[in-house]
Amino acid sequence: MAKTRTRGLRATYSRVVPGASGRVLVVDDNKVIRQLIKVNLELEGFEVVTANDGAECLDVVHRVCPDAITLDVVMPRLDGFGAAAQLRADPRTRHVPVAIVSACTQHEVEAGIAAGVDAFVAKPFEPAELVRVVRRLVERKGAPAGRGGRAGRGA
Repeated sequence: MAKTRTRGLRATYSRVVPGASGRVLVVDDNKVIRQLIKVNLELEGFEVVTANDGAECLDVVHRVCPDAITLDVVMPRLDGFGAAAQLRADPRTRHVPVAIVSACTQHEVEAGIAAGVDAFVAKPFEPAELVRVVRRLVERKGAPAGRGGRAGRGA
């Protein structure tokens, strides 16, 4: 029975998302949240790489070359705003779309915009909303320059 269920999921998934959808770097110090985001994105065809905090994100970003990054705000060593600002300051990562996945208070949205964040997803999030925002960011990255714009809440 488990195999039948798995096949059923794959059939649905392959109709919705033909092939890989892109690579996403998920950054969150909470293992449960990180895993929740990872599973939801993988079910929609994304390849997911994870990091525990902003410092680890900056260590791995050049090796994994993500199409989009999700960042928590409150993390040890380097928070999401600091990581986003450093990603924007580096010519190699300047154009990688970044989404903040956090409580999304007015202060966080303002600080995120100042750091160059592209989208916001409020915790607790609906998995479908998270996937929608990430998909938009990945598609925008592949679009010609000048197209796109900010996606998600608060932008």
